[in-house]
Amino acid sequence: MEKANKNWLCLTTVLLLAACFAVSCEKFTNGANAETVNPYYISGSRENREQFRELFNLLKTEKDSAQNEFAVVREIAASYARLRDYGRLIHFLNERIINDSADIYNGYYLLMIAYAYMQLDSNPIAARYFDLIVKNYPDLMVNDESIHLVCLKQLIGFNGSPEQQIWYYQELINKFPDKIDLGPAYFMLGQACEQIGDWNGAIQAYTQYLPYTGTIIPGFPNADQYAKQQVDFSKSPKDWTFESLGALLRAMENSMDTGNFRQLARCQAKVNFFARSWEQGETDDFGMADFNLGDFMRGNRIRYATSLDASSNATEAYLRTWGWSQYISTWYLYFRKIYFPSDPEIHGRWEWAGIYYGEKF
Repeated sequence: MEKANKNWLCLTTVLLLAACFAVSCEKFTNGANAETVNPYYISGSRENREQFRELFNLLKTEKDSAQNEFAVVREIAASYARLRDYGRLIHFLNERIINDSADIYNGYYLLMIAYAYMQLDSNPIAARYFDLIVKNYPDLMVNDESIHLVCLKQLIGFNGSPEQQIWYYQELINKFPDKIDLGPAYFMLGQACEQIGDWNGAIQAYTQYLPYTGTIIPGFPNADQYAKQQVDFSKSPKDWTFESLGALLRAMENSMDTGNFRQLARCQAKVNFFARSWEQGETDDFGMADFNLGDFMRGNRIRYATSLDASSNATEAYLRTWGWSQYISTWYLYFRKIYFPSDPEIHGRWEWAGIYYGEKF
């Protein structure tokens, strides 16, 4: 609330300065009648100027009807927008907000100002107006559309801080669940939570996303798989992990040397384990429910390279092995460093995460 008040005081100062600037831009007659239309706001072609005079004169007659007055103000602002005269649009609406801070339509006027700044390629300023509306002004339905919903949709499109994005997504989900696509909202909320280290919040968001799998999320083609992996891993015992890659390799090499498929199976990740050919995508994994290492090790001598594949790095590693099957003898065992900051004891350990069938190409 304190932050919102500071934002309001800051913006009020800006509005006052803008209004003063608008007045100073024109020459006014000293002691002019208060009912005289401010000549600064009469602009454009002869036809446009005549239209503005009529609208401003009409505005004086609608003081007793808030709705009628609002309709005239909208038309004046829309006329400036059609002329791309965004400076006058901004000054006109700013002046109204300053002169009548209790006007129930001020939230909408601020929305029009925000759009004007967007047309002027001033998105950071527009974002401050959108944020001010949702945090300091009551919601308002105009043409059957919530101005808060409009603002929130705009705000999530800007590159705000993760903390801001979390608040915006939570507002959208809690207040407008029937007006938005909940799948992307939950997934992007999870992403934002990850950025600030709120791993519990991220897992909760991904869990809520899972019923919406199949949703297309721009920039995240594997969103379904990623969310499922995060949720499944968070719920698992994680008792197959190793402190280091070296420890994992020693355990696996010993199992292959002795033909102990049960011991080898204990090294295998119990969630998110995959087995695929090199040509297959991440969503085309072979089913692992009935995967039995004993079927491939009995009667076979499994051999392995004396060093990791050259494509290995600090977070992923590949070991070439062969002798598994007469159909596909060569398997590349895939190891990865675990990224799971929510549990410091697991984060940074290693797991045997999958198998690639056949030779690399």
